[in-house]
Amino acid sequence: MPKEINPMESSRATAYELWMKAPNPMVTFFKTFDVTDLLTVSKQKKLKFNMLLCYCITKAAVSIEEFYTLPVGKKLMQYDTIAVSTIVNNKRGGINFCDIPYTEDLETFNQHYLDNTAWVIEHCDNKDLSGESMVIGTSAIIETELDGIVGMNTGIFNKPFISWGRYRKKNLQYELPISFQFHHTQLDGSHAGRFLENLQKEINVLLMRG
Repeated sequence: MPKEINPMESSRATAYELWMKAPNPMVTFFKTFDVTDLLTVSKQKKLKFNMLLCYCITKAAVSIEEFYTLPVGKKLMQYDTIAVSTIVNNKRGGINFCDIPYTEDLETFNQHYLDNTAWVIEHCDNKDLSGESMVIGTSAIIETELDGIVGMNTGIFNKPFISWGRYRKKNLQYELPISFQFHHTQLDGSHAGRFLENLQKEINVLLMRG
């Protein structure tokens, strides 16, 4: 369960003082990823592309300490676990968000993904783990190719958020531009950069996971 921590006694003390009252505390990075291996695994193992990318996102985040803290209102909360959220089209034609807990085992993560999204589709309700885990939001706009997305920049929704459009073929490879938005109190630019580097590495090693 999350707990409130004293920002001034944490490694985010300076960031908290600088950014918690900033009118625009969110920062967005853009990076184009090589998703060729991810697409190969998706086709070979008949696994959803979106699930695999969500898995790589959480895998890339769990080794970075700063991902476990999040500004919530005026508080700085610390979490023990990380989850990822995906947008699901429910059976009534609307949308809901669906949180999937991180687990290192890909097969288990996939089962959680399938079970949780199926529940959301059927019940037309959100699957919310924000009271338990630090949740990384995602949104896939697969109807078109996108070069980048900038979300709400108000600090109302403080969790890190990753967006992408349709992947595209370039020569013999497939690439996917991704937008990563984060609250500056939670992460410095160096942490965000390390996360994005980790994400590409996790995508690259998917083929070696057997």
